[in-house]
Amino acid sequence: MSATARQRGFYRSVWRWHFYAGLLVMPLLLMLALTGAVYLFHDEIEDALHAPLRSAPQRRADLPPSQLIDAARAAYPGIVTRIDLPSDPRRTAQVFVTPAQGEPLRVFVDPGSARVHGAFVYTRTLVGFADTMHGSLMLGRFGDALVELAACWALLLVATGAYLWWPRERGWRDALWPRWRARGRTFWRSLHASVGAWTAALIVFLVLTGLPWAGVWGELLRAGLQPLGWGYPAEHRHHAAPAPRVGAAVADAPWTLRDAPLPASHAQHRGHHGGARDVGIDAVARALAASGLRGDYRLSLPRGADGVYTAVVYPDRPQGQRTVHVDRYSGAVAGDTGFADYGLGAQAVELGVQLHMGRYFGRANQLLMLLPCIGIVVLSASGAWMWWRRRPRGRLGAPPAPAPARLRTVAWIALGCGIAFPLLGASLLLVYALDRLLIARVPRWAAFVH
Repeated sequence: MSATARQRGFYRSVWRWHFYAGLLVMPLLLMLALTGAVYLFHDEIEDALHAPLRSAPQRRADLPPSQLIDAARAAYPGIVTRIDLPSDPRRTAQVFVTPAQGEPLRVFVDPGSARVHGAFVYTRTLVGFADTMHGSLMLGRFGDALVELAACWALLLVATGAYLWWPRERGWRDALWPRWRARGRTFWRSLHASVGAWTAALIVFLVLTGLPWAGVWGELLRAGLQPLGWGYPAEHRHHAAPAPRVGAAVADAPWTLRDAPLPASHAQHRGHHGGARDVGIDAVARALAASGLRGDYRLSLPRGADGVYTAVVYPDRPQGQRTVHVDRYSGAVAGDTGFADYGLGAQAVELGVQLHMGRYFGRANQLLMLLPCIGIVVLSASGAWMWWRRRPRGRLGAPPAPAPARLRTVAWIALGCGIAFPLLGASLLLVYALDRLLIARVPRWAAFVH
């Protein structure tokens, strides 16, 4: 076989996988791009849609947190799990209430007067819907796995797309700019290729910085960083293995500490919880203030008799992250972890997460991360249009199957992808099995696919 024939065969293999990747995950990628674009501007959107809830008259001093919780619970009875205390004197505090019936509420209370401004169910707001859809499609762990799978296939789309785009005979100018005067499929193909070229690196960045929050890959990454000393601080590791994890008790804990053991509160009177009394949230707020936290933190209330109060400072720049645990019986600080205590790998992940969310360097960061979202929308629309126009009537229109010799090369590439991203590897094997072992052997299906 000549070198030209081998090159054409490999090109056909890459094109086929690019087609399958786009067809399988295009709807999910489109959803991730749209919901991600919404969440990039979550503060601006919530201020526009829920200004009466989020805004409070400027004040000189804040009331104790217990009064804010009592006011929220009086207006919306239920169990309080968390309170977010703002540092901005023009913002309301948010009290998280789980009622006896119905969905959890976020209750907005004026810290200066304890006046309740109202409440909403987070997932029923535009930002809340986008946030939940972006992370798990509102399908729990199964949805989380689907999102992770789509993200991994996006990497395959970028890699195969870059190979197909690479200028071999045409010049770089034609490769980087659309043919605005062209018509039909020629125009859409040039638009698809040029938009992909300009946004590919940012799309890869979004995927890689978002994957740490995925169920399978994120847990593997955290587990891999710990033995190297690159994850959560070593002083947390002396806790017994059955100890609860921070992520199980604190919903919005930093990524680094989600698997870290949670400290326990120690009851007095020979360890019998029945004789010990909770110091109360106001004493905890004073202990936090003595540790340097005077607002702008999320305070989760204890879960269970040996639970702790946990305050999380989660600023736009991760260098200011801090997680402080307070013993519910003594009011003493039971743990205090900041960004400087993280391992190098965890610090890199936390930095990537803040850049991913458009928070690290303000509006410019938001606009920069908006570009790949727009790129994904354009790529999805142009790819779908080209496929729809070129496909034979009543058939899928997949590119022709490559020769077996080329399949071996593709198989090695797929194996490498699978080692780096397990869900991607498993799905590649599944698609390959369907393509070569099932579709190829059923004439009716083969005719429909091709």
